[in-house]
Amino acid sequence: MTARQREKIDTGTDELLAERCDGVAVVTLNRPAARNALSGRMSKALGELIGRVNEDPDIRSMLLTGAGIAFCAGGDVKGMDQNATDATFQQRVSDLCDKQGAVWGALVGLRKPTVAAIPGPAAGAGLALALACDIRIAAQSAFLTTAYARVALSGDCGIAWLLTRLVGFSRARELMFLAERVDAGRAEVLGLVNRVVPDSELQETAFLLAASLAAGPTFAFGCMKNNLDQAVTSGFLESMDYEAENLVRTELTNDHKEGVRAFSEKRKPAFQGH
Repeated sequence: MTARQREKIDTGTDELLAERCDGVAVVTLNRPAARNALSGRMSKALGELIGRVNEDPDIRSMLLTGAGIAFCAGGDVKGMDQNATDATFQQRVSDLCDKQGAVWGALVGLRKPTVAAIPGPAAGAGLALALACDIRIAAQSAFLTTAYARVALSGDCGIAWLLTRLVGFSRARELMFLAERVDAGRAEVLGLVNRVVPDSELQETAFLLAASLAAGPTFAFGCMKNNLDQAVTSGFLESMDYEAENLVRTELTNDHKEGVRAFSEKRKPAFQGH
């Protein structure tokens, strides 16, 4: 990014870096030597940070990326053979559900726009992290992979839900079963990423997009996300009625009034997020 005024956000760990800039929370997974594989400490800090982003009115969008040449390699495979504990099956399921909900559930549930900047590999739970964001921009050298089949796991962190909605029933199965590396160009064709840019332009392009969203009508964006989520599980008429409720809600906002004024005055609107 070019020089901009930045304010550091304390995450409690060097494994997760964050700063506020132009209304954007820029969040960086910071274990480059491990390709930003998710440790317990990083995951806990990320979940807590997403909660803070949700509550802070001065943060109006979030940009998630990885340090170095990777986005996120997923879970720490080297530690998987140490995961056996004395906990019961149900206790292990409950623990995993809690951890997933605190990060991936919170990220999908965040009602502010989210952008993933993918500089390199995004695998397994790391791929799910990218897919949980609203918009994904990948560097040309990046690749994506579900990876689970390679270590005989079925998948977690919402990967089945996210993949099926993004690429459809058949493609999701192909990606899960084969666990192939999908290069950035094919990922764009499949709909896994929205844009592919040269490696050197990734962070600047992603930040400018996140900043443009931060300058947008935050409340309306939240309602749009609600509409789109509702549309996945409802019929057309029900979805249309739900849209009507949210349209009236947004009609009553100051941002809508400002948008109408700006349109009439042929200028760029100055949205305040409410």
